[in-house]
Amino acid sequence: MVDATRLKESWATVTEYGDEVPLYFYSTLFLTHPETRKLFPVSMAAQRDRLVNALGRTVANVDDLDALLPFLQQLGGDHRKFEVQAEHYPVVGAALLATLEHFLGARWTPELAATWTEAFGIVSKVMIDAARQSERSAPPWWDAEVVARDQRTWDITVLTLRPERIYPYQPGQSIAVESALRPKLWRYYSPANAPRVDNTIELHVRQVPGGALSTVLAQVVQAGDVLRLGSPLGTSLTLPSDEPRDLLLLAGGTGLAPLRALAEQAANEGRNRRVALYAGVRTRREAYDLDALNELQHRYPHFAATLLLSDDPQHPGNRSTAVEAAIRQGPWRDSVVYVCGSIPMVRGTLEQLAAAGFDPRSVRSEEFHSHPYPAATVGAARAQEPA
Repeated sequence: MVDATRLKESWATVTEYGDEVPLYFYSTLFLTHPETRKLFPVSMAAQRDRLVNALGRTVANVDDLDALLPFLQQLGGDHRKFEVQAEHYPVVGAALLATLEHFLGARWTPELAATWTEAFGIVSKVMIDAARQSERSAPPWWDAEVVARDQRTWDITVLTLRPERIYPYQPGQSIAVESALRPKLWRYYSPANAPRVDNTIELHVRQVPGGALSTVLAQVVQAGDVLRLGSPLGTSLTLPSDEPRDLLLLAGGTGLAPLRALAEQAANEGRNRRVALYAGVRTRREAYDLDALNELQHRYPHFAATLLLSDDPQHPGNRSTAVEAAIRQGPWRDSVVYVCGSIPMVRGTLEQLAAAGFDPRSVRSEEFHSHPYPAATVGAARAQEPA
């Protein structure tokens, strides 16, 4: 049995050194095993954060296997797109132990080394087994041709992709995307449509300042180019087939994409459930998807979309956020609520819903950090970080 207390205490000490930890780890890994460098992107800035976040989450849940196992299994299967093999795990483990020893100094005892070795052995076995299981049902990635590119605003581009084979996803899930122009640099986006007969997928890409991949996707990629897609991830924003309640969808910016896909799913199911979408943007210029929303309203009479402008001085009506308007126009107490947008938008929305008395068990959002509602399941961070 792994000593969870010892792991947590030692990891808390190591994390006090901040960015020095991943820098030392990757330096050790690449110096001792230079062949592993090809598994990572040219720029390691975001990768350093991913290492610390993944280790932190693992250590935090080391005594809660029900929470930890799904995360590790998802991580193991997802690492196939990086071309990680079973033989890479021992060298990563050695670099991790060397890093811990370096920062813990005299506190690094044989007993602590044995505890971390045991813990990493368990983690690596779960991830390797998950990768092997994933190999039986899915490729490491899907090649997808860009069949259409539509730049809606100066910083938002809609890409329509057609994967080379059927891409099995649920509305609300996230997809890791990679371009050959930025190899090994994967970022998450959520399809804006429910699965279609023609297998096409619509992605809404906002160009993030300083974002290496989002700039390529929004400004450089053209029709005919081929992107790679990782396996779909996350269930926090998915709609179970047996969910009978009406839907209240609260979107901010390109967080509209997965919620529009949920509305399409409801329309395709034909159960006549009421679906209300409140989409918040700062100015009318950012209202980039009105035609698709109007078309969906025409096709599905139980769907209603409301656009809210929060900061447009030219807007003659009241300026409001999505959640403010929804609470004002309720009641929605018998609906299931989905929230998607930037991290500040999601956090603020959840706080207002809690203050308004919404049942936390009926609210779904992506999992970021702590907020008034516990995440329903492991979620994937789509594009909240520089891309």
